[in-house]
Amino acid sequence: MSRPESREDQITISLISRPGPRPIQPAEALRCLGVDPSSPDRLTASLPFSGRDLTCGVENELQAVVLGSRSQVDLPQTIERSNYYQNIVKRLRRGELPRRVVADLEHWLADNPDQVWENSWVRVPLDLLCAQARSVLDRDLLADKKNPALGRRSDAGHYSISQNGREHLRIPVSYLLKLALTDFAGRRGGADDPVGAYGLELAEHYLSDNTSPELYSFHLVRSDGRGGPGPAAANETARRFLLTQLLVQYAGRRFGLIESGQKVQVYFAPHPPVRQKALNDLISDSFYRDLFMNPCLSGWDRGEDKHRYMHLCHQVLSRAQLGALSRLRDAGLIARNLVVLPSASNISLANNGTHVSLGSLGLSSALDGAGALMLDSEKHLGDLVIKFVEHFLPLFVGTYSAAPYRLDFADFHPEKVLSFLPYELDYTHLRMIWRRWKKKARLNTPVLGLRLTPFGPPKLDAWLSRILNLAGDLVPDYRLLDYLVAVMSTDQSPALDGRPGNQARLKQDLAQMGVFDPRMPIYLLYRQRLMTESGFAGFEGRHYSLFGGLGSDLAPAIGLQGLVTALAFHLIATGRLTHAHVPDKPEIESERRQVFFGAAIGLPTFFVRADTRNLVLKTILAETDEVRPSRRYPGWLRVKQARYRQALVGFLKREGAALIESQGLTEVLADLEARLADPVGLSAHGRLVRSILGGLGVRSAFKVDAFSFNRAAENFYRQGLRQEYLREAWAVLERDFERSWPADLSSDPGFRQVWRRATSDRDALDLIRSLEGPVLSESAGLEELDKLISLSLLSIYRAAQVEKESPAARPLTGATVHEHDRASLY
Repeated sequence: MSRPESREDQITISLISRPGPRPIQPAEALRCLGVDPSSPDRLTASLPFSGRDLTCGVENELQAVVLGSRSQVDLPQTIERSNYYQNIVKRLRRGELPRRVVADLEHWLADNPDQVWENSWVRVPLDLLCAQARSVLDRDLLADKKNPALGRRSDAGHYSISQNGREHLRIPVSYLLKLALTDFAGRRGGADDPVGAYGLELAEHYLSDNTSPELYSFHLVRSDGRGGPGPAAANETARRFLLTQLLVQYAGRRFGLIESGQKVQVYFAPHPPVRQKALNDLISDSFYRDLFMNPCLSGWDRGEDKHRYMHLCHQVLSRAQLGALSRLRDAGLIARNLVVLPSASNISLANNGTHVSLGSLGLSSALDGAGALMLDSEKHLGDLVIKFVEHFLPLFVGTYSAAPYRLDFADFHPEKVLSFLPYELDYTHLRMIWRRWKKKARLNTPVLGLRLTPFGPPKLDAWLSRILNLAGDLVPDYRLLDYLVAVMSTDQSPALDGRPGNQARLKQDLAQMGVFDPRMPIYLLYRQRLMTESGFAGFEGRHYSLFGGLGSDLAPAIGLQGLVTALAFHLIATGRLTHAHVPDKPEIESERRQVFFGAAIGLPTFFVRADTRNLVLKTILAETDEVRPSRRYPGWLRVKQARYRQALVGFLKREGAALIESQGLTEVLADLEARLADPVGLSAHGRLVRSILGGLGVRSAFKVDAFSFNRAAENFYRQGLRQEYLREAWAVLERDFERSWPADLSSDPGFRQVWRRATSDRDALDLIRSLEGPVLSESAGLEELDKLISLSLLSIYRAAQVEKESPAARPLTGATVHEHDRASLY
């Protein structure tokens, strides 16, 4: 049986029409918002998130490290001088602690041959900051930036230290980046200089959140009808990355970091670092938070409140990690009392991803000032769109972004590798995934008549692994498994049924179950950005990990995200998609998400009930080849992941043909099909793994142990991939200055002066090309960096102006769409 039902009997989206739970049906709501379904052409032209209606912004979470000796870098010094360290040493001397507690921590401090300290803070002499930077620092240390009368934060003294008779700042790298740009702008004249003023404006985009530096788009980009907004968003991301690299080098020179033995590097990397994970297992959760949770100096009016909120998130996730043990036991995956207890401190907040937000100019304009009924309809529509889009998210995993990760045989304890999945899937799908994952990792292969799983003692498990050649597994995107990316609804409180307040009710349910806190947002793979909360109507894709390249991976991924979102609205507008097609039951929610998580693990198959009530999934399966009844699970269908992905592409090409043509996405779909046909050679996962293995000098990830592979991956991200991103960004800068920009800026005497100062009347393109080598080798001097930062800011400014001057999309109502520019994307 190759298909779940014959084509004559299949239930398709177009044949189902049931009333939704809201007074205004989805299709009717879209007509009220200006969508015209009277003809195919009018429908395509008026749909939200299609053509020139689409805007895009990107937020990147970056990895920061400090290179230097143990005696010069802040992290090891802070640990050694901490009360925590002194207390455990004293307790050891009194015989209250085993020797290994202190010995393991001392070994972690001493055994660092690469001298790489992930997420360490830096120490900056206060007197090296210019007046502008000092002023911004003083403001950021206020308890409430909108009410200076409240004075400084109560923890302000935590960010100051006396060293060698000189006052130093102790700050995370995320805040160092903001200070560096502020210092550069201040030395140029600050608000009195056009580039300085623009630099001060952009400095606010360097956020302090979680553990790693976060940076969001300097300006929105719009679709030009040729490939969607992806190419423009990739270029904008490249320009931000280049400016960030220049600021890192500027800070190293200007603030004396290199001279004092603190070399900072910032780059894209998806996983919490291996050494940071090891440290997390050696210290208490409270001390971990003191070392790594961001103080949130930038991006928040009440930064201390945000800092406490980040502590809350860490505490909740750590508690949930321990609570997952009982869920695994209830699911039958832990059959005995012998388990490997996870650390009391969870490190998942140190993961790094990319969030892509898409906005609709017309929908935002139509909803701006709309009544409560229409705003309720926005929620009703958004939940339905999210449920539809989730079916297509397996297309992105490993294809456009990835987080390759090796697991050894000894890691395969369900309480370790299943991580947060017990909160994201129901027990049936959890058991199916665990059984299939063990088979993929060859744990189900009988050895001397026994099916072996890790016993727990590390030395015994390592010995078995070597003797029996049990290598473990390579996972395409472990970040999506090691972090709570989506919580499952409860029976009483669905998260996506379209009713206002549904997520608040779900949070209360989860809080009562001890797995969440109502102050935290509901975690979703695809999250709606409501007009009343965000200032624009849109959706945020949170399923991206690490891209192999910006132009090659990020750009087409954004195009595909926009297509799937627009297609959802197309089906809603024509009455072919309602909430009834995807019932709001936890088991149905789990049914569609198990495909996504299976793709992250790299499982070749998944199982769906033959009588599933998810009519969207049923329609896709009707187009999927090689589907057959499961022999193991009666009443279930066995589906191949690869065939399912091909069916998704076929669905998009058939149902979204007009959208593909109008957005110029034909090449994106052709590229997607090629990636699916040759994942080893063309997918982001395949290319990243190939580069990592090249650094190791082996042809298979199973020729090395997990620690060696994962450390090699981190080294590649820090060195090789960072250089590749930098070269790509440099090419964007060169293309920017190949145009006649001096003429474009001739009407502004301030920018003409900036141009002359940056280039010294030399050809800008020649200057840029001559400085590529020094920047790539991190040997550029302050004068060269000053010129390059100025030119980089000019290129960003000009790109932002081009976006503002681009033809506006036709609004879905009479409102002016250019007002959307005042809405903040984050």
